[in-house]
Amino acid sequence: MLRLRCIKITRPLLSAVPTPISVTTIHHHHHQNTFFLLFFSNSTTAYSSPPSTTAASELLHAKDVALSFREWFKSASKPLFDRVFEILSAENDDEQLSIELSRLNLRLNESLVLDVLSYRKDVLPCLKFFDWAGRQPGFYHTRATFHAIFKILSKAKLMSLMVEFLENYTKHRSAYRDGFYNTLVMGYAVSGKLEVALQLFGKMRFGGIDLDGFVYHVLLNALVEEGYFDVVDMIARQIKMRGFECKVTHSILVKNLCKQSELDKAEAYVRGLVENGVVLSGHVLGVLVGAFCRNGQADKAGKLVDEFGQLGGVPMEHAYGEWIRNLVKLGKVGGALEFLRGRKGYIPEVFRYNTLINRLLRENRLEEVCDLLMEMKDHKICPDEVTMNSVLCFFCKVGMVEVALELYDSRVEFGLSPSGMAYNFLINTLCGDGSVDEAYRVFRNLIEQRSFPGRRTLSILVDALCREGKLDKMMELVLVALERNFLPEDSVFDKFISGLCRTGRVEDGYLIHGELNRLNKVTSKGAYLNLVDGFNKSGRGDISARLLIEMQEKGHSVTRKVFRSVIQCLCDMEDPEKQFFRLLEMHCSRLRPGCEIYNFFIDGAGHAKRPELAREIYVMMQRRGMGPNLSSHLLMLQSYLKSDRIFDALNFFDDVSRRTVARKWVNAMVIGLCRANKPDIALEIFRDMRENQIRASLQSYEEIVKSFCEQKRFDPVVNLMDDFMKEGIPTSSFLGNTLLWNSLKSRELYDALVRSRDLHDKGSRSWMLGRLIGVFPDYLRRDPEIEELEEVIEQCFPLDLYTYNMLLRKVSISDVDKACKLFNRLCQKGHKPNAWTYNILVNGLYKHGRTAEARRCAEEMVREGFEPFSERIIHLTAY
Repeated sequence: MLRLRCIKITRPLLSAVPTPISVTTIHHHHHQNTFFLLFFSNSTTAYSSPPSTTAASELLHAKDVALSFREWFKSASKPLFDRVFEILSAENDDEQLSIELSRLNLRLNESLVLDVLSYRKDVLPCLKFFDWAGRQPGFYHTRATFHAIFKILSKAKLMSLMVEFLENYTKHRSAYRDGFYNTLVMGYAVSGKLEVALQLFGKMRFGGIDLDGFVYHVLLNALVEEGYFDVVDMIARQIKMRGFECKVTHSILVKNLCKQSELDKAEAYVRGLVENGVVLSGHVLGVLVGAFCRNGQADKAGKLVDEFGQLGGVPMEHAYGEWIRNLVKLGKVGGALEFLRGRKGYIPEVFRYNTLINRLLRENRLEEVCDLLMEMKDHKICPDEVTMNSVLCFFCKVGMVEVALELYDSRVEFGLSPSGMAYNFLINTLCGDGSVDEAYRVFRNLIEQRSFPGRRTLSILVDALCREGKLDKMMELVLVALERNFLPEDSVFDKFISGLCRTGRVEDGYLIHGELNRLNKVTSKGAYLNLVDGFNKSGRGDISARLLIEMQEKGHSVTRKVFRSVIQCLCDMEDPEKQFFRLLEMHCSRLRPGCEIYNFFIDGAGHAKRPELAREIYVMMQRRGMGPNLSSHLLMLQSYLKSDRIFDALNFFDDVSRRTVARKWVNAMVIGLCRANKPDIALEIFRDMRENQIRASLQSYEEIVKSFCEQKRFDPVVNLMDDFMKEGIPTSSFLGNTLLWNSLKSRELYDALVRSRDLHDKGSRSWMLGRLIGVFPDYLRRDPEIEELEEVIEQCFPLDLYTYNMLLRKVSISDVDKACKLFNRLCQKGHKPNAWTYNILVNGLYKHGRTAEARRCAEEMVREGFEPFSERIIHLTAY
């Protein structure tokens, strides 16, 4: 059963949290002003002071909390009207609709029709009901019911539909009992067709027919709204002459002056009415207050409210409501709350409460939101749909998503249609709460209503589904979005296609890509790369090649690495030459490649160990007048070396060297031969390079030293290090680690050093490195301090993680406490431990009998994302 804690909310904390928060993240600080947010039983009374500690410790059922609000929401529901709209919203033909409505035995009159039309804002059901009611025997639409349907169409901005309605009305005049011209004038006025309305009015007057008072005022108001100020005075005189002048007239005339920015005249007009003893409508003052606020004179508006409030005799509800609305609009929500609290006996209308609540929700002032909701319940104010949606958002924001979901699932009981904002909050909060299946269910309900969440919400839902591996639901979600031409953020497709490819469902990812193409939407570069990688892994290089060309046509740049992976895949397929040259042909015919792309082909063929293909491209470049550059030479050379075609590599090297002797070229040959395990040939070229005054690179020294060390031939290593020291190049961590590692394995390197030279030139770099190589193994046995150990090495080369791992391995054998200290030391120095680091420490702790510590270290290793690679670590993490 879902349970909900009675939680404390801290105002300073909440105001700093811009996103939905979990109950478990809300903490209490004893020095801050706190209160208990919710403690519903059967009572709806808001707390004015904190409840007792005993009450605070009680747990509440989410269903009980939801029940309290559900009963409140149901107070706004009218089951008969709900049934009417259920019938109207169903996909029935006219005959079936008429039968269903007739079974309800509705007593049709003006009041009932107006109540039904005002109950919901759904335009089509309202039109259906209006049409059905007008066809029932004994009932005739009145000016009030016509005005109601016209207002519904106008608010929905369905002016063309309204005009069509009026034209049909004109053709079927005989179907309406009276008020024909009144209805037409009113309809055209509300729809903004004032020229037509005025022409009809003139035709009526010419025929001796007049408007009634209600329609006169509808026409007058429409003239003001549309800015026909020159006609307003004439219609106002007609109203006065016929004795129709009333509170509504005064409100419209004040609005007329305000629309023309004649606020002083409007104020004088209102004061004149008061002085003449006219009983004012609350709307008159409300119109004036709103106009002053819109004109940047909020202070004056506030003074008017205070003055007339103290004067008495003027209904202030509308003015107060307008003042609160404008305070909120100006961002002075605190002032609005203070004003509301200072007006005893004033109970705002539901839409004023909604204005305050929604603004407070945006500012995360959840304590005040709760106060207002409780106040509404206390005053038995019937909530409307906006209130209900705000309540859903409120419960999501305070982390009480169980209550929000319970109310959402009960929405049919009280006719709630969640807004887009409510859906977004609910889906986002459920995803954050780990209830991804529930979030998806809510999403499915939303799209069944032919609506869709915001892009950000969709992205959050897709991310959650991807994270939990629910790719089938994710697939359905994205396809539904694309079917409705709703394009989520590019990051959504990246995550989705990546998730599909990662799980081997690259064909499904390709399907999504095809849908994007259908909508003329360019697939993102990240999504393309995921698809290419996925098809490469599945051995479908032909599709990868097609995608590679396509992504370039769509304006995405491609790297050498991507080209290389595609070509390697093609070379692993049947008839690799055909596949390779088909890709080249597509590239040449559709993209006209330059030298860089040809180099990509050479590089790819080299990594696929197909140097003959690389050679054909190399020759093709020369044949097409696109002279190979230095990169082309280097890539061709490396393609030979990677395939152990040493003889071809040497011939090619000699051939190119006749034309260019670039330093980079010669160093590349040395490095390539070392990696091909040919250090003797590399050393020959190295010596020729030195004789020709070409400076060797640091990498050349590193590779050739490493290669001889691997063969345990240390005399050449010593000679190379002598040459290196003479060059004055700083010893790199890689070079120092190579020498140090070999010195720790045996004394052979040190013996070769002793044979080659005198080590008495104290203070030189050569002497320090030699001493390090010679004495370091014995030095470690003397059990030095960690800081001293670092200092000795730093005199020769910079320590990196590899260095620390070597030391850790050596130290952990004899002193595990010192190993732990070294581990902490390397972390303090900013080095991030890798799998080797953890493996050394876990094994060291285990061998010294410290199993519990070894287990904790192994668990941390797994948390950091490293896979255990020894049976011991796997065994430790299994418990």
